[in-house]
Amino acid sequence: MEIVAVIGAGPGGLVAARYLQSEGFEPVIFEQGERIGGQWSADPGHSGVWPGMRTNTSRINTSLSDLPHDTASPTYPTNEAMGDYLQRYAAMFDLARRVRLKTPVREVRRDANHGWVVRTDAGEERFERVVVATGRYNKPTIPDVPGLGSFSGSGGVRHTFSYKRPEEYRSLRVLVGGCAISSVEIASDLATLGAARVVLTNRRQRYVLPKLVNGVPLDHVAFTRFSALSKESFPMTALSAGFKQFVLAVAGNPQQFGAPKPADDVFEAGITMSQFFLPLVAEGRIVIKPWIDSVEGKTVRFVDGSSEDFDAILFGTGYHLHLPFLSEGIRRTLDADAQHLDLHKFTFHPELPGLAFVGMYELVGPYYPVLELQARWIAYTMSGALAAPTKEELEAGVAEYRKRRDGPQLVFNDTMGLLFSSAAEVEPDLEKWPELARSLMFGPRTPASFRMSGRDSLPEAPQRFAAEAHAFGCVASNKLEPGQVAQLQALAGARGDEAFSRYVAAVCPPVVAASVG
Repeated sequence: MEIVAVIGAGPGGLVAARYLQSEGFEPVIFEQGERIGGQWSADPGHSGVWPGMRTNTSRINTSLSDLPHDTASPTYPTNEAMGDYLQRYAAMFDLARRVRLKTPVREVRRDANHGWVVRTDAGEERFERVVVATGRYNKPTIPDVPGLGSFSGSGGVRHTFSYKRPEEYRSLRVLVGGCAISSVEIASDLATLGAARVVLTNRRQRYVLPKLVNGVPLDHVAFTRFSALSKESFPMTALSAGFKQFVLAVAGNPQQFGAPKPADDVFEAGITMSQFFLPLVAEGRIVIKPWIDSVEGKTVRFVDGSSEDFDAILFGTGYHLHLPFLSEGIRRTLDADAQHLDLHKFTFHPELPGLAFVGMYELVGPYYPVLELQARWIAYTMSGALAAPTKEELEAGVAEYRKRRDGPQLVFNDTMGLLFSSAAEVEPDLEKWPELARSLMFGPRTPASFRMSGRDSLPEAPQRFAAEAHAFGCVASNKLEPGQVAQLQALAGARGDEAFSRYVAAVCPPVVAASVG
């Protein structure tokens, strides 16, 4: 049995090991921390979760297809619950015995003859294949601000990755930098847990989406199969206008709450998520300022000329892609830097056979279904169950990525899910379930939906998926609404795909002309 090295025992590494194992490989998982779970392990130094933190995606989409959360679980599980979940997932597939805890990988390099060398403090081992699943969010970045080193507030300067004890900020004046989810969530945390004053500073105001829309988790309505296919089929201007209409309908404009006006183009402005942030801004419990100009002692001067004294600064200003164990030769081949890896579909490189990457992208929306799909594609191609991409396909994929290196690096759950489900040949066969048309096209792309067709399909998956689509009222009935019929027909026209057009014609009721006389 061939042994495959998997680097990282977070969700990406665990699900990769699960499918490699089912494809006949023997995974060995290297984990630098003291326990499995990655960010959800709460392992000091290796995890950015904080007390009271909940997931920002629903329990259904923050799961892997073999292990749904209990329906009695909260809609948004706690970080502790997610840590327990990954422990149970590892136990389900007997993966714990394959994990080498407290074993950081020091180097991955090409073997002089064939395959790969993985070096740890215990020595070197050779593998035919290596899967890198160390995560995208493990090297916090603090911006270069003039005078930041002189800050003398009692709470100091930290990245939100190190935010662990909210009580340390009670009665303090706190400045939070950034507009990503961690920034707005921690600012909300501080404003409700006794900080004397909370100010958020950012370079540009993003649109802020709530976690729930009329009781329905946002990820159930924002990342659908219709939206994924639309991104392939319609011009970007139409997509931007449609997405902005959706954002304004479910969240409003931040300016309405007293925040700065974001750019009109929603993709230029960007989006973030928090259930409580904008209402707290409207109540004056969070104040928003433009970006920092300079710091002197406790005084922070902003680019609009205003200044204010603070006791603590927290930066939620992102992460660098950090893979220090890759040899210089591999890094050069990948043209790796703090933001980029040249890869075909974020996974393979034509000059690095036997090396694959999981989860090395900044994703908007639920990670778990996408990680699982990518892991399945890797395992299926490594085993030969599916044909691996040809060298020409790999080269074309890398060239396509290089065209986008200078643009935004954020990618969307629906787009990435479609990318990997198509590659793994596990997109549900739409024509097989016409009665689920509304759920499949306008409901959530849940993990169960990718076990309905293709390799590793499950007999119970269609029923599970139907229940998940109806769970929070996202799909109120199986009958398509008139507006949805029109959307599907427009999509069929834009795609020019004979099979999809046939499907739409079959599931959309014909329009009956009114009688005259």
